Amino acid sequence: MQPEKTSRRNFLSAGIAAGLTAGLPLPALARSSAEPRKPTAESLQETGSSAPLRYRTLGRTGLKVTTLGFGCGFTLDPSVIERAADIGINFFDTARSYLHGNSERLVGAALGAKRKQVVLATKTGARDKDSMLKDLDTSLRELNTDFVDIWFMHGEESPAAVHEDRIEAQQIAKKQGKVRFTGISTHAGQQQLIPFMAKKGVFDVVLTGYNFTMGADMDPTIETAVKAGMGVVGMKAMAGGSRALKPGSPVVRKLAQEGAMLAALKWVVQKPSIATCIPTIMDMDQLEENMKAMAEPFSPADEQLLADHLAQISPLYCRMCGQCAGTCQKGLPVADVLRYLTYADGYGQFGEGREKFLALSASHQAVRCGDCEACTVQCPHGVRVSDRMARAQDLFA
Repeated sequence: MQPEKTSRRNFLSAGIAAGLTAGLPLPALARSSAEPRKPTAESLQETGSSAPLRYRTLGRTGLKVTTLGFGCGFTLDPSVIERAADIGINFFDTARSYLHGNSERLVGAALGAKRKQVVLATKTGARDKDSMLKDLDTSLRELNTDFVDIWFMHGEESPAAVHEDRIEAQQIAKKQGKVRFTGISTHAGQQQLIPFMAKKGVFDVVLTGYNFTMGADMDPTIETAVKAGMGVVGMKAMAGGSRALKPGSPVVRKLAQEGAMLAALKWVVQKPSIATCIPTIMDMDQLEENMKAMAEPFSPADEQLLADHLAQISPLYCRMCGQCAGTCQKGLPVADVLRYLTYADGYGQFGEGREKFLALSASHQAVRCGDCEACTVQCPHGVRVSDRMARAQDLFA
């Protein structure tokens, strides 16, 4: 029997994984304050990519970013990140909390000397100034860089949580040269947070959920950000589905309908107000498929496919509109729990969903929706809230 050949890709993945597990140092990342460099036609030819690269300006930052970026949150194969940078993707997003704190180290090692070619963003979930600044120093060390281009407050849902001392932390980091631009990421608080950010005038970028299920409901809010000079980065472009999952359960078959994921990504990429978007990219096949979103126009056939897809996923997918906030008689954060369920059902990331569910208060974890005589949460978009909540409770508790 012939021994199995070890590819460079598998070798890199195994090495990085071993380093993460053992806490070993990873290869150093070149430190540079240079502007991101656009790849030349010759460099694209060398890496075997003929896909055209399209750019937009990220608001008042002036940064030219590819309309397709790279969400690194669940990426375990560093060679995929490396190849994405080689073929010209120049926006990479991670966070202090991703992969239990290991994502930044993996991203830093994968980018290596290519750091000077890209826009690098990371996020902190810390809730006070001192903890934020401590997080940032850790992020810089793990990414092995002197600065990050964009530093986000992570996953905020209400202006009330954006305390002045947290804004001060971002401004201190700017003055210290550790951060070039600042912003906030939000999953479900767009309608309140974006007008707040625009009025404050101190934020450069907003990272927000945005996909074909939101459409006209979100567009006026997005324009508020654009008019205020903020760059807009879209996430959740696939509306809960992932090409990384093989059709299995009825839920997965609906959330990841064949052809719908690329159509959904094309829908976002063709929106002029969205500078870039950051779909999770798990492997080389997914990277090559995603590149088509920059190369192919959004067609009438894509529009029809998404209309059919929306009809299928409406009972399952939370659009994060925020209208259910405060309506659960047990006080559950409904949109958050449904998002955790999407990690498992849509992205195949059961561990991520369960970890977030177990971070809820003990009283919220103990609630079982089946014990209520009637659900007080009525989704205006048709999500079967009590059924989906019950599934999350059964799956994660």
